[in-house]
Amino acid sequence: MSATGGSASARRARRTVVLTLAVALQGCAPWATRPVTDPDPGVFVVGWTQTGVASWYGEPFHGRRAAAGGTYDMDAMTAAHRMIPFGTRLRVDNRDNGRSVELVVNDRGPFVRGRILDVSRAGARALGMIGPGTARVRITIVEAGDAVSARGGCVLVQVASYRERASAEAKRDEVERAGFEAVIETYEALFRVVAGPFAEEAAARSAAEALGGFLRRC
Repeated sequence: MSATGGSASARRARRTVVLTLAVALQGCAPWATRPVTDPDPGVFVVGWTQTGVASWYGEPFHGRRAAAGGTYDMDAMTAAHRMIPFGTRLRVDNRDNGRSVELVVNDRGPFVRGRILDVSRAGARALGMIGPGTARVRITIVEAGDAVSARGGCVLVQVASYRERASAEAKRDEVERAGFEAVIETYEALFRVVAGPFAEEAAARSAAEALGGFLRRC
C-alpha cells in the first residue's frame, strides 16, 4: 500500500507540475506571439517610416514664406511633408542609388498625387535626384519635432484661397492683425491662407468662427 500510495502521490505531483506549466504558458502565449507593429501612423515618433516617391522644389518658391514660418531657402537642408510636424528631423534614403541625407521638415507638401515628400534643392543634390526630379525613397524619423498627432492635437483653419499671391498676402496680414498666426500654402495654381496650428479643436473652431473658413488636420 505504501508503494502504491507513493506512486499515486508522485503521479499527482507530476500532473500538478504539468498543469501549472500549461497555465503559465497559456498566460504567456498572447504576449509571446503578439506581432510587432509599426508605430501608430497618427503619432510621428522616432523610428516611424514611410516609403514612396519624393520630388524637389526650388524656384519660384525660393525666398517665399514656408508653412512653418520664416523664409524658404532652397539651399538649406529642409523638406516638406503633408502631415509630419514641423521641426522633425528625417533620414531620407534614396532607394534608387543608395544615397542618404538628413532633412528638417519646415513646409507642407507635396500636393501632387502619388508623392510623399518634397525636398529642397540642397537635399535633392545630396540625394542625387536633381536630374531625374523624383526618386523612390524611404523616410525615417530620427528626431521628433512638435509633440502633436496627425489625428488630433494639431488643427489648422484654412481661411481662404486666391489665384493672386498679393491677395493671399493681404489676407494673411489681416489674419495676423486679428491675433492669429498665419501662413500661405501653395497648392497647384492657388495660394491658401491658413491660420494656426491650434492644439485644441475648440480653439480652432473659435478662430474659424472669427475668420471664416474650415478646419483641417495638420
